[in-house]
Amino acid sequence: MASTIADPGPLGLSAFALTTFFLSAANAGWISEAGEPAVLGVALFYGGIVQVFAGMWEFAKGNTFGATAFSSYGAFWLSLWYLLVYAKPEDVKGVGWFLLGWTIFTVIMWLASLRTNTALLATFTVLLVTFACLSINDLQGGGGGTFGRLGGYLGVVTAFLAWYAAAAGVVNNTHKRTVLPTWPRA
Repeated sequence: MASTIADPGPLGLSAFALTTFFLSAANAGWISEAGEPAVLGVALFYGGIVQVFAGMWEFAKGNTFGATAFSSYGAFWLSLWYLLVYAKPEDVKGVGWFLLGWTIFTVIMWLASLRTNTALLATFTVLLVTFACLSINDLQGGGGGTFGRLGGYLGVVTAFLAWYAAAAGVVNNTHKRTVLPTWPRA
């Protein structure tokens, strides 16, 4: 079965990139609270559901890294959507602890990304710093603090790095040659 399905990596990376871009634009202060439904819709459907599917397809292809990353970050978006829509936490420190847990998970994925390629390593490096900034911001009480805005800006960079890796996967596969390099590390 593994050889009969396409590479789900670009799909998972695209879902991760777009959703990260939207949330990060909100964290950077570029999207107002009135635009929150757009962020939440993307988080539920593209970042959450589609990324979980990409993770399951990575399992079918035998890619432990991709399966773990996409399934887990898909679950991150689903749980964040639930947290913001239904739980509506009044104490943002709870969100800070939630983000700290994801920061710790991202350390694990960052360590694994050391054996993938430079495009993914760069994505996970900036993502790790993004999560750290957002965790600090919310553990300090949230709001549009310095760490929250910095996390927003870094999240936008993370999104563009993930989009590049996704584009490389699609373009290189379509052209059957390396057009956009990812600089393998393993």
